[in-house]
Amino acid sequence: MGARERWPVAVCCLQAVFLLLLLHCTREGMAAVTGLLEWVFGLYFLTHIPITLMIDLQALVPGAGIHPQSLTELLKWYAVTFKDPMMLEPPAWFKSFIYCEAFLQMPFFPIAAYAFLKGGCKWIRTPAMIYSSHVATTVFPILAHILFHDFSASKHQGPETQQERLTLLSIYVPYLLIPVLILFTMLYSPQYNQVEKRKKN
Repeated sequence: MGARERWPVAVCCLQAVFLLLLLHCTREGMAAVTGLLEWVFGLYFLTHIPITLMIDLQALVPGAGIHPQSLTELLKWYAVTFKDPMMLEPPAWFKSFIYCEAFLQMPFFPIAAYAFLKGGCKWIRTPAMIYSSHVATTVFPILAHILFHDFSASKHQGPETQQERLTLLSIYVPYLLIPVLILFTMLYSPQYNQVEKRKKN
């Protein structure tokens, strides 16, 4: 396996190692990195807004002419380059996830971006836990589909080799890992658990 074939594997491994290190942090360690993570989460939600509006929602109304031609061409370039037929001809189950993104997640993005970029907003804890749990459970079947589905019958070209599957996987994996990081931060960071500690005492 050459360098080009190894980079998607390396990306996934580094993301997994980063996640495992954070999960094994003590509460004191979590307190030290919470500020940095809040900025990461804030930027994640902030960048998710244009991605959802300009790219992801195209899968719900393909060829409807709602989006500018430049964005349509961008989506086609992405789908061809990374061999992602789900974005050009989404299966019903995949389309249901995009509906959830449009009507459940999208209204939450600016609220979460504000809360995390401001920092220390404890009221975001429960909504963030609900969001992260929901998103993680929707991304996981997408990853399984990429790894195990036979795309030979797809109208648009899908991944065939292991390297192609891992390349496409590396696009979706951050949308699993970051929500999981959000969930564990909300659960274990002392900054977001202070209110519950006072109640127990």
